[in-house]
Amino acid sequence: MILFLTFFEPDMSDFEFVDVEKYCPSIQVDVMYASENNFTGKILYPVAKCFLRKGVANRLGRVQKNLEKLGLGLKIFDGYRPHHVSVYFWNLIQDIRYVADPKVGSKHNRGAAVDVTLLDGKGVELLMPTPIDEMSVCAHRNYFDLSEEAIKNRALLEEEMAKEGFIGLPTEWWHFDDQNWEIYPIEDVCISKLSHACV
Repeated sequence: MILFLTFFEPDMSDFEFVDVEKYCPSIQVDVMYASENNFTGKILYPVAKCFLRKGVANRLGRVQKNLEKLGLGLKIFDGYRPHHVSVYFWNLIQDIRYVADPKVGSKHNRGAAVDVTLLDGKGVELLMPTPIDEMSVCAHRNYFDLSEEAIKNRALLEEEMAKEGFIGLPTEWWHFDDQNWEIYPIEDVCISKLSHACV
């Protein structure tokens, strides 16, 4: 994987949380933890809203614009994740390949990670190696016992995200961390509270 890391001097506004659906309206949002359609089978977010730090959202917006030139787009399933949700995940599955140890914290807890896939021009998801959140070697980036189409689409997503400074998690093809994730503090603000406070 080629990383396109760039020099970054943060602005204080980069730390603000923004509502992805409002801030980057061309990105399709499907918040999986606001429904039972996730690996826990439970609703974990009180509202179907996806938030990111403004600096991260700006990067993601640039990825979207680059993809639109190719007739494609992004679909985001999760961004900011309150820390207490990560604690719940850890209590279910204590496997650091797929769930962050809450003692360390997740990049999602910082509003600096995204779970995404690619869409075609009609808004249909492209074929990828596995469904989102599959916890198996089939979801790993170095797994190649797949169709040529799935491998090609995974590589394209990774390449386009890397161009704007996103780093893919080795065990999850859909998960990307902002290259500057360390500047953002871990948060445990409720999603519903952010929905009333963010643009």
